[in-house]
Amino acid sequence: MSKKITFPYHPQYPSVADLRRKAKNRIPKFAFDYLEGGCNEGLNLARNETDFDDIYLKPNYLRVGGDIDMSVELFGRKYSAPFGVSPIGLQGLMWPNAPEILARAAAKHDIPYTLSTVSTSSIERIAEVSEGKAWFQLYHPTENKLRDDILSRLKAVECPVLVVLVDVPAFGLRYKEIKSGLSIPPKMSVNNILQAFARPLWGIKTLQHGIPSFATLKPYMEKGMDMSQLGQFMNRTFTGKVDIEKVSAIREIWKGPLVLKGIATDEDMQAAIKIGVDGVIVSNHGGRQIDAGESSINSLIKLAGNEAYKSKLKIMLDGGIRSGVDLARAHAVGSEFNFMGRPFMYGVGALGNEGGDHTINMFKAHLYQIMQQLTIEKISQFPERLL
Repeated sequence: MSKKITFPYHPQYPSVADLRRKAKNRIPKFAFDYLEGGCNEGLNLARNETDFDDIYLKPNYLRVGGDIDMSVELFGRKYSAPFGVSPIGLQGLMWPNAPEILARAAAKHDIPYTLSTVSTSSIERIAEVSEGKAWFQLYHPTENKLRDDILSRLKAVECPVLVVLVDVPAFGLRYKEIKSGLSIPPKMSVNNILQAFARPLWGIKTLQHGIPSFATLKPYMEKGMDMSQLGQFMNRTFTGKVDIEKVSAIREIWKGPLVLKGIATDEDMQAAIKIGVDGVIVSNHGGRQIDAGESSINSLIKLAGNEAYKSKLKIMLDGGIRSGVDLARAHAVGSEFNFMGRPFMYGVGALGNEGGDHTINMFKAHLYQIMQQLTIEKISQFPERLL
């Protein structure tokens, strides 16, 4: 008889939709819009979620099942579940201290948390609270000197995996951010201030933890820099595309696992293999860059279906996952690991310090249940249940 495992989470919030509703009532509108928004008309943002509905799974009810093991080995480390926390910029604006809350929870549960270059906690602080387990996503700077300094800081804290973002040659055209002033740098209009007053707990927590800033980049900024100067700094420091030459240079410097995020085509996959990276995260930046592109899950289906690619590197997914059933679907079509951003921010926005633990356990419970339903014991068996 197989052993039963339970994952405790708040029963009033058993789904991502429940967390989203609660978070929306606690986060100021301008910050919630920043979290939720896609580019242009939001078409690709919607496709990221709805295209999962075209993937069907088949059960095998009369098969005798054994103990379920959701763990996955990735880049020489064993993780307790096949998912991690995606990098999100300005996390502390959406919920105060969000990076630390999520990094702690991820470390506790043995799943990866990925810090963004433009998040609101520093490399060193997240390394400390995550016990050296946090990954890092690099927005490639314009100057190689800054790139090298950031990589040196990552080596000093023994970052286990470096993720290089490749899908932002230009910032996406996001209408909600333009209206609210939440481009980089964010601008607090009178309307935004009124929205903040309407969410008093968010305001109290923000006062406790301080006004959010780009903590990792702080050493490179001049003291006393005002908002207009910050905008010039960001445009000057991070404008420009990431190409083969830039990634190859990082591959020469960084000897640990190297992952490219934002891969969606055969051309870029072939280039990634040629450079010698260890993995790719198939992603369209959460629907925030190209509205006319295809969903992340459909890009993954094509790329993961090529055995020549799978034999060379790890193929992972980011985008559109909203349940354990979606995780199951992703694995069934070839994903080896998955990342989620918005669901974890909904969790923290809804439940504060408890949001990380809750959301991780919720997804584990979802995934465990679908594995029971399909009568499989290991993540690697999901492709056997693809209909």
